[in-house]
Amino acid sequence: MGGLISAALWLTVAVWAGVWLFRAFWEFLALALRSSAQGLGPRTPGTPDPRIPPLGAEPAQRAYWSELLWVDAYTSTRAAASAVRHRLLGRWMAVTARRMFTGRQPSTGYRFDHWIARSVVRLLAPGTALGAITGALLASAVMVLVHLVMWLLAGLVWLAAVAGVAVLRGADRGVALVRGVRMKCPYPGCYRPFPLAVHRCPGCRTAHRELRPGRFGALWHLCSCGRRLTTVSLAGRDRLPVECPHCDRSLPSGIGRLRTVHIPVVGGTSSGKTMLMAAAVAGLHASTGRSALKVEFATADDRRDMVDLNGQLKQSGRVRKTQGGQPRALMLRISHRRSHRLLYLYDPMGESLYDVDSTRRQEYLAHADGVILVVDVLADPRVRRSFSADEEALARAANPSEPGPWETYQTFTGELPGLTGRRRGTRLPLAVVVTKRDVLDRIERLRVPATGIGPWLATIGLDRLVRDLGHRFRTRRYWALSAYAATGTGPLVSEQQRAAEAVLWILSRTGLRVGKLLPEDSESPRAPSGSAAGPPSPSPSPSVPGPREAPVQDRSTP
Repeated sequence: MGGLISAALWLTVAVWAGVWLFRAFWEFLALALRSSAQGLGPRTPGTPDPRIPPLGAEPAQRAYWSELLWVDAYTSTRAAASAVRHRLLGRWMAVTARRMFTGRQPSTGYRFDHWIARSVVRLLAPGTALGAITGALLASAVMVLVHLVMWLLAGLVWLAAVAGVAVLRGADRGVALVRGVRMKCPYPGCYRPFPLAVHRCPGCRTAHRELRPGRFGALWHLCSCGRRLTTVSLAGRDRLPVECPHCDRSLPSGIGRLRTVHIPVVGGTSSGKTMLMAAAVAGLHASTGRSALKVEFATADDRRDMVDLNGQLKQSGRVRKTQGGQPRALMLRISHRRSHRLLYLYDPMGESLYDVDSTRRQEYLAHADGVILVVDVLADPRVRRSFSADEEALARAANPSEPGPWETYQTFTGELPGLTGRRRGTRLPLAVVVTKRDVLDRIERLRVPATGIGPWLATIGLDRLVRDLGHRFRTRRYWALSAYAATGTGPLVSEQQRAAEAVLWILSRTGLRVGKLLPEDSESPRAPSGSAAGPPSPSPSPSVPGPREAPVQDRSTP
């Protein structure tokens, strides 16, 4: 009889535990799912999540997949486990089961007056506790499976995002390598290369230093002002306002998608290099109406500087002497059909190449893609040793450069390998431009021939310069022109075209297909080492009468 009663009691407890198990399981499962969902964030889309501290000074929000994905997964899992534990220990065990063990009503805590009722409640209390514990365990097991799947999906999303970032970065870098894009600062005191410019938000003007596929987003970054900024150059990133990351000065738009070509104009003081550069810019603009060539100033400062320079030339026919230790590059955007270049023209003062120390401070030479060497024949003593008194007076009136072409060339080429870090002189194209042709043509023995300027330089006394050019530079070409006649009021278009040809020739060596805009080269620019041969010069310019025969001065770079 006692065994039957015991069995009946155990059966009652088991049945009651099963009832409470079913109820507790669904309650715990619903609670865990609800808590998991509430653990996700951020609460308001587009606002920073307080669970993630700011990363550095970048004014952009972290991409969801980079960190918030894992924070959400952890928070969701922890919230579900914590909710089940608190509900089991707090409500079920500390309240419901405890009340039943003391003979009270489980929902209200009312104490039953009759002993039979209290006995029944106490009898069912173990079943209630057992059902709640088992239901919590089963709900937890289900949630473990759910969160394992969630963590697996989070890992797949993270891997896909990282792979996407790697692909986008690789494509961006690959396009830059194919195009030959090398970003470098054009400003004196900096001239430093950088892999990524500082981009400013067009809305709030905040500086973004990591605007590329990465932890702040793959395709775009969300600025602190709420504006989306694309991270890929091909998608228009480089159309945003950009600055140098080292000196924080403004850079021309397109610097990250256009190949930059650096061309320093090297020459002595008063050799005519500034006027040559002004003539070359004018010649480039003049060529736009007769060919597919398109030229525009990269920044408003470049346009203003050239307008000021042309104003000086039109007013007095000459320019002020170049001042300052290092030049700011004059920047032009040049396009020819589908090819595009960002041209940096450097006009250093002649004194910067007087000695080794000052030459070494011309750090822009390390980035040179070609060099324009301005040769003032009248500055060489060997050329002037046989001058008559009238010819000597004419040469002095032309204000010969200081130092002479050979000394300038020696200092420049002697330090070029050290500045570049490797011996690359033979790979640099060198455009040799003989200036002051309007004066040379008035001296019988210095009259410039129509072709063969290289041999002509050798015959008039600059043979060592020509020989060394042939030894150091396998790619070279010669021009002769009057920079004075190409600038100022009533400039000669033919002289401007010759000045522009020197720039176009160097650009053609970088892959810009402008060869049809250049005259035929009857003498190979790749003459054998030591040869005095040089490419042909354009036909002599007409004699320039009257006030156009004034001395050639240099100017300061604004």
